This record gives sequence, C-alpha cells and structure tokens, in this order.
Amino acid sequence: MLSFWYNGGAMKYSNSITPDLISRFSKAFRADKRNPIRQHAVIAFGLEAAAANRAAAVANPMVFSLDLGSTPVTNQKSSGRCWLFASLNAMRRAAMPKLNLEEFEFSESYLMFWDKFEKANRFLENIISTASEPLDGRLLSQFMSRPVSDGGQWYMYVALAEKYGCVPKDAMPETFHSSDSKAMNSVLGRKLREYAAELRGAVASGADDVQARKRRMLGEIYAFLAICLGEPPFVFDFEYRDKDKQFHRDAGITPKDFYDKYVGVALRDYVSILNAPMAERPYYRTYTIAYAGNVIGSPGPLHLNLPLPELKRMAIAQLQDGRPVVFGCDVAFMMSRENGVMSPDVFDIEGTTGIGFGMDKGDRFRHRMFLATHLMLLVGVNLVDGRPTRWKVENSWGDERGKKGYFVMTDAWFDEYVYQVVVDRRFLTAEQSEALRRKPIVLDRWDPFSCL
Repeated sequence: MLSFWYNGGAMKYSNSITPDLISRFSKAFRADKRNPIRQHAVIAFGLEAAAANRAAAVANPMVFSLDLGSTPVTNQKSSGRCWLFASLNAMRRAAMPKLNLEEFEFSESYLMFWDKFEKANRFLENIISTASEPLDGRLLSQFMSRPVSDGGQWYMYVALAEKYGCVPKDAMPETFHSSDSKAMNSVLGRKLREYAAELRGAVASGADDVQARKRRMLGEIYAFLAICLGEPPFVFDFEYRDKDKQFHRDAGITPKDFYDKYVGVALRDYVSILNAPMAERPYYRTYTIAYAGNVIGSPGPLHLNLPLPELKRMAIAQLQDGRPVVFGCDVAFMMSRENGVMSPDVFDIEGTTGIGFGMDKGDRFRHRMFLATHLMLLVGVNLVDGRPTRWKVENSWGDERGKKGYFVMTDAWFDEYVYQVVVDRRFLTAEQSEALRRKPIVLDRWDPFSCL
C-alpha cells in the first residue's frame, strides 16, 4: 500500500491510487482490442476529428422552409461579446430596410466601452453596499473572483441601448483590445480589487467621502477604457451610400437619436424565456439574480421558466413574423465548427473513447455542467407538418467557421442545449403573461441560474 509522510510519521490510506490499481487499469486498457485504434486516431487527429460523424452533416443541409436570409456574419474574435453581437445583429435586420442597405454593422466597441464602465460602477456599488460582509464569505468571493468580464445577457444589452443608443461601426471601430480583451480585463480586474479594498476600509472607518472616492475611481477607469477602446462619440456625422447608389448624410446626430431614428425597436416588448427543467425551479414562475446586471437603475434580469415546446412555439411565431430570435445555449457540446452542424450525434465520443454521458438537462444545470456560454441568432427553421426539424443559426465567429459563419442546429440539439429564447411578449399566452407579472423569485448570486 502506498503511503506519504506527514509530521514525521507515515500515514496509510486504503483509498489511495496504488501500483496494483494502476496495473489493473493498464491491463484492462490493453485487453480491449479497440483501444489501440482509438488511441492512434485521437493522438494523430484530435478527439473531434477522430469522433466526427460525417453523416450528421449530410443529414442536415443548409436549407429551410422558413428563411429570413443571410447577412454577412460578424466576428467577435478573442472576446466574450457574443451577447452584444447577437443583440446588435438582431437590430441591424430592423435597421437595414430603413437605410436601404444590404450590408450594415453596428459598433460593438461602442457598447463594450459603456458596458465595462457601467459594470465597474456596479461592482463598486456592490462593494459599498456589502462592506459589512466577510471578505472570505460566499458573496464577496463571487464579486472578487471576476470583477468585470466581457459576458452579458439580453437584458444588459437593453439597459445599454436605452441609455447610450448605438452607432455604426465606422463611428467607433474595433481596436486591439475590443477584439482581444484578456489583458485589458486583467488590468481592470486588478485595479477594481484594489479599489474594493480602499472602499471597504473607508466604510469601516466611517469616512464621509465614500461616493467621492468612487467618482475618482470611475474617472480613472474611464481614462483607462478610452486608452484601450477609444473614447465613444457623443455626436457624429452619419454618411453612407445605399444599395441604389444614393448618398445620405445625417450630420450631428447623437447615438440615442441614431437608435430611435434608424432602429426604433421597442426593446421592453421583448422577454427572456427559459427552459430549465428542474423541480426546484417551477415552470410559470419568473426568476431574478441578486446583485446582477450592468446599468444601475435599469431593470435587472427577469426570466420566465417554461416547458420546452413553448420556447419553440414562440421562436417559430417570431420567425414567421419576419423577425430573428436571440437565443442562449451551451455551445461547448456537440458543435462541429468545421461542418457548421450542431447535433447530438455530430461526434461519436462514446464510440471513439468508450466514455458516454447520461445526465439530463436539469441535472446539468444543477451540477454546473450546463452553462450559458453563448448567444446567437435564429434566422430560419425547417418545418415538416408544422414541427421543426432543424434551425438556421447566425453566429458571430466570422465566415471561416461553419458555412460562411452560419450553422445548422438540429431540433434534437435545441432540446438538449438551448436554454433561452428572447421573444416579443405578444407571443405569450394569457397564462404566461400573467406569470410574467408575478413577483420574481430572487436567487443568490452563486445560484446555477447566475450564469444567465
């Protein structure tokens, strides 16, 4: 039996990994005649290539009975801004007909700047309001683990758009750190933790200048963001030539006026509908997360949990109305970036490695296996006798992945890995509308739903 030395004495554990146990595992591995073939394939080509099921791509062509058409895909690059890209990609489909354009893109950098700035303010306010909480407690550990990230959700986009409007990409182009945010976020996180220590000390000492200190901190953060991302425009000239070669100029327009004039979507009409099949999170109830959000003063997260068929029904209704659907999913599972297919059988992991999975959707939520990793856009669906078989997905990873940036999502993948759709509230039933008006259940910052 293996042992290790502690305080000068040998201690033995029957649950240690022993040479005998390793020997038995090795013999069992070598006894399976399939393992050398599996090993050679995975070592040479990688797990996904070795496990790729080409038949899944053939069975799911990029053809749909209902298709809103394709626009040139966007590219979030090495940043976690999928929620901004998905939301703005939905908005550009409303703006392009008004502008008489076939191609158009909003500035994601513009809203990224304000999101970082607002999140910093939210973080500092959270620190002030919880100054009496223990630093090693669960809540402060949540705050300190990630003071500011790129991630977000639909409701956070709504808060930004309502406060700051939007601008075309030319008015605030991409920078190195909008496209590759890791180093910028690292510096910002370090500084915010330093600010947190100062503010907690100020509150503990009874200082009367806590808010003045916070304003000074926000000034420093503004300057840092302006250095990394550029300073956002407050007024700009919008000039373009439409698809009929006609020139247009809108001089001295503000970002808010630009949104109202060229987009005009009533964002509060849209609601977040979840499918989280968990007995402890009943359907027909709304949920919110404590201390969540970016813009102080704007409504926080509000999610209505409903059965899966309802998400599909509302998504189809919105597509039939000619509008795309922002949706959230866990993109880490069963997506072929090469073939542009999202299907539970796109990789045969069990056949290639012997490892199978059996956890259901609810348990994946409970055990943090299922996370809100990506927001994209539904822009089409294939219906057979009124039932969906596959969905057309517009991604924000550039045109080199998938099929020129678009993906085919099977309805079976929707069942397993889609957790959210954002739809116009007029597609809700009377019962669902009533549920939406009920007081939401407030969940802790560390709840599995906090990823939303």
